[in-house]
Amino acid sequence: MAATKIEISGPKSLFSSEFLCNSTSMISRKRRTVKVRMPVAATAAFTAVQMEAKLIELDSIKVIPETPVQFAVSGQVKVEYDAMEQMKELMFNWWDSSKTAIDAQRGVFLQLVSSDIDPTKLLICFEINEGTGKAKVSKEAILDWSRDLPINADKFVTHEVQFLVDGNFGVPGAILVTNKNSKELYLKSITLEGFLHFDCQSWVQPEKLHPEKRIFFTNKAYLPNETPMGLRELREKELREMRGNGEGVRVLSDRIYDYDVYNDLGNPDKGLEFARPDLGGQRRPYPRRCRTGRPSTNLDPKSETPANEMMPMYVPRDEAFSDRKRRTVDAGSRKGMMNNLFPFFKHSIEGDPINSFADINNLYKESRNRSNFPVESTADAFKFDPPNIVSREASCCLRDDEFGRFTLAGMNPISIERLKAFPPVSKLDPSIYGPTQSALREEHLISHLDGMSVQQAIKKKKLFTLDYHDVFLPFLSSINAHPNRKAYATRTIFLLTQFGTLKPIAIELSLPSMNPFKPSKQVITPPVDATSNWQWQLAKAHVCSNDSGAHELIQHWLRTHACMEPFIIAARRHLSVMHPIHKLLHPHMRYTMDINARARELLINADGIIESFFSTKECSMEITSLAYKNWRFDMESLPADLIRRGIAEQDPTEPHGIKLLIEDYPYANDGLLIWSAIERLVKDYVNHYYPDSNSIRSDSELNTWYYESINVGHADLRHETWWPKISTPDDLVSILATLIWISSAKHAALNFGQYHYGGYVPVRPPYMRRLIPNEDDPEYSNFVSDPEGYFLSSLPSLKEMTSLLSVLDMLSTHSDDEEYLGDRKELSTWRGNPEIIEAFYRFSMEMKAIEKEIDRRNSDPKLRNRCGAGVSPYQLLLPFSGPGVSCRGVPNSISI
Repeated sequence: MAATKIEISGPKSLFSSEFLCNSTSMISRKRRTVKVRMPVAATAAFTAVQMEAKLIELDSIKVIPETPVQFAVSGQVKVEYDAMEQMKELMFNWWDSSKTAIDAQRGVFLQLVSSDIDPTKLLICFEINEGTGKAKVSKEAILDWSRDLPINADKFVTHEVQFLVDGNFGVPGAILVTNKNSKELYLKSITLEGFLHFDCQSWVQPEKLHPEKRIFFTNKAYLPNETPMGLRELREKELREMRGNGEGVRVLSDRIYDYDVYNDLGNPDKGLEFARPDLGGQRRPYPRRCRTGRPSTNLDPKSETPANEMMPMYVPRDEAFSDRKRRTVDAGSRKGMMNNLFPFFKHSIEGDPINSFADINNLYKESRNRSNFPVESTADAFKFDPPNIVSREASCCLRDDEFGRFTLAGMNPISIERLKAFPPVSKLDPSIYGPTQSALREEHLISHLDGMSVQQAIKKKKLFTLDYHDVFLPFLSSINAHPNRKAYATRTIFLLTQFGTLKPIAIELSLPSMNPFKPSKQVITPPVDATSNWQWQLAKAHVCSNDSGAHELIQHWLRTHACMEPFIIAARRHLSVMHPIHKLLHPHMRYTMDINARARELLINADGIIESFFSTKECSMEITSLAYKNWRFDMESLPADLIRRGIAEQDPTEPHGIKLLIEDYPYANDGLLIWSAIERLVKDYVNHYYPDSNSIRSDSELNTWYYESINVGHADLRHETWWPKISTPDDLVSILATLIWISSAKHAALNFGQYHYGGYVPVRPPYMRRLIPNEDDPEYSNFVSDPEGYFLSSLPSLKEMTSLLSVLDMLSTHSDDEEYLGDRKELSTWRGNPEIIEAFYRFSMEMKAIEKEIDRRNSDPKLRNRCGAGVSPYQLLLPFSGPGVSCRGVPNSISI
């Protein structure tokens, strides 16, 4: 047999037009090694004599060795550098006498993986004909920047690399990466031949720490059953590695996602006062968090030791803050320290009294638009920026109109509910917490109802309430045992006025029923004289203290941060990066696990920021566990939440399918614009990949993700019947739209107004230090003689105020690498899917149109909850923002 000689003048590109046209004919002319293919059924009939004859026949065929046809594939690898660290490493190599030996082992090794399986890797014999399904791989290409990295290398540097592949390699679908350097590297992207893109965005650890090769797939999305044969094994392998085995202590270089209960908030080894109960389980239900595997404390084997320098808080490596994000947080901390410096020395004694509202006002810079100086004075250098939302007038107390407006367009606009029954009734066990009946009576309200009876006002849907009775009453005995913490369980009744504003008309203050001869509940109504005016101001301050705690702990932490984490963990464990739903959700999971881990370490832990600055003290997280019992995922979409709270009714004739009963409700009005845009985007996206219910049911990764999110991530509520099904494309649209809403707009509305709405403590105190005195109380005479002094002494100290302001400022800050809703940076992911690119483009245009519409609303004088003399515009749901404390901007994810 004559062999055909093939001459190639040089390596050709795998993706060149010449190759695409001629590769088949070239391969057909190649000299092939003889292979024997026998049907399985036939091989069973072979006798030993036939077998021997066949082997003799094969031996007589001369196999002519030949050089396989190979082609060069060029690529560009973009890597992130720390310039200082890189210079240190280069100098170390130059000084090392054994540099030559080291270089041979250094560098980053890359291998292309074909989307096709290798037909030569079939196990063939006369008894078995079975394919292994192994993908074709290229030879390793080496990237070693230690020899040629520019001294002035930018943050991201692109390196050229060249792969050699066989002529029948097929289209690459993955790249295997091995880092043989001593330090981790951030691999941003790899592009082959200028058009085949791998959006890596991941840290690759040194081989000595993690010997497994890292797998990166092309940007093309595949449902599991549509995955090319050559990539299926790698797809499953990568997910297995990210799930881990549920054992061992996690280290910062790991990329393992697993679940655990909240058993790391206390530190009993430090003292019994620092012990905290575990959250998660039948007694104290809670969402699950990411497992870290740190050892148990000495005194409590069920509690995990707090993070420390030797064993820092674990976050899967790709979930950690970027350098830019970390710098923003660190800069916020430094800014807070400077703001605290002078007040700390001036008011170093915890009990240093506040003599007047002027003492509080001196914490802030002079407003620039009122100052005669174009720049800050030296005295203002270490002061706080004045909050631009809350008015600070001579009285410096919360006005009734602001009180009502902030429930609709403030820091916590999602606690207000319509009053459906009067008097309100508690759901707490009366044998433990006393009578369930409220102290509110019609005589308390009748003079404020514009001629209506209470029942008429309820029927006309004019009465609304902030009800914190059942949230706080079980914990008041513990809270009030602290000498500097005093709280009520409050109920506030509002009337919807003819102008569309809310007017507070009664406040009920409840305490635990301790003395049968002393009422445990009192009702305070709008003032009629000087004494009742200050009682009314104190009552509003106590309501705001309740609202501050409920906002931070329940609405903000629990319902966004904590409840989202299980969905993220399950997504990383069961949705391949190739999965279209993973690609859709990926921007909405950014940084959430990192900020949640930081919260467990600094914010919600024993003696952390929440316990230090809010009335709830050591009961804080138990309050969230009690609230979690009533959490429902099916009520977390904006329309469902508004209907649940009685703020809206279903109405198919309305643009969003619901009719608001408070027409000028800025959070709801602006939020519905964003919700509808999200829902349209998700519907277009889901319908592209899932045309029918069968495609949903056949997606193993999707169903496993959702099943585990519920049954493991939210295990304590897994038996609830309200969990949405995932049987149809419409089911999936509803679930995904809800997750994106929570991660973006809902969290933004609850987070980024914290400084400007909560940064002036007299109108929104995080806690109170005194109760309201009755006539038979010893403090009553002091209250009557100096009501302003009594009010000021009920507030946190100046030292505590400065610390709180620093925290609120940092939590309200956008970093300069923020990614905002509608600003997708990776549209190349859907190259080849014009329908998806068009859907994202429409969504981006909608966000820009929504921004213009919100600006128009904020200028409409008919909307009195967002426009008017001294009324601040509602901007929290404006989609875009610059860096800093802007009180606007909707990031894609829960990132702070």
